[in-house]
Amino acid sequence: MCIVVMVTLVETSADILAVGEIIDTKVDSKRLGNGLRADMLSSMFAPIFGSFTQSAFAQNVGLVAVTGVKSRFVVATGGLFLVILGLLPFMGRVIAAVPTSVLGGAGIVLFGTVAASGIRTLSKVDYRNNMNLIIVATSIGFGMIPIAAPSFYDHFPNWFATIFHSGISSSAIMAILLNLAFNHFTAGNSDQQSVFVAGTERSLCFHEVAALRDGDYFRGGKLFDAGGKEIPLVADVPTRTAKAETSEV
Repeated sequence: MCIVVMVTLVETSADILAVGEIIDTKVDSKRLGNGLRADMLSSMFAPIFGSFTQSAFAQNVGLVAVTGVKSRFVVATGGLFLVILGLLPFMGRVIAAVPTSVLGGAGIVLFGTVAASGIRTLSKVDYRNNMNLIIVATSIGFGMIPIAAPSFYDHFPNWFATIFHSGISSSAIMAILLNLAFNHFTAGNSDQQSVFVAGTERSLCFHEVAALRDGDYFRGGKLFDAGGKEIPLVADVPTRTAKAETSEV
């Protein structure tokens, strides 16, 4: 049960962050923690009413983006109406009478909106001279495994399959682990760029930047110092010639 709750928390975290992007509100650690605590508090009271563990759903995230309604009071009022309608048995027959094609069309829009929000979030990531491109690509790949091959984790331990069978939780876990490995736990890493980083963006070597002084700037392809005086640029000396000149000296 703890594993199921952990997967639920991961999915809820992603939904909270997506809602923050849609309504242009910064979601810090405090607000994210409050949302997770509210989710688990509702899960504690759910068995009293004969329900299961509560979780935020991506459909609701898409609904916020489509309608543009982001007031918490409107959401609370809608929840109250749902509670009242849940006590009326005939409402179940009304919902069941809705054609499947209508529900499918609404689902395409709602889930597509969630995907678009995720793309907008990823577009803000800095991919220059780092491993973020590999982190994002690998995380998305792991998230697609349960969709492309639903039986992929059948031979894994039950606890592992429960966690990684959800595309959201598997992507989130891989993104966190890879981000820690490549961007935080950097002790012992080589100062040379990997082939992935070198192939993404143009970069400068450290000795090239170290030759610049405070106030130097480029304009029109020319280098100037802080006083506006042009600094001449010379061609690089070939390695063999440089070694020969050094040996002669």
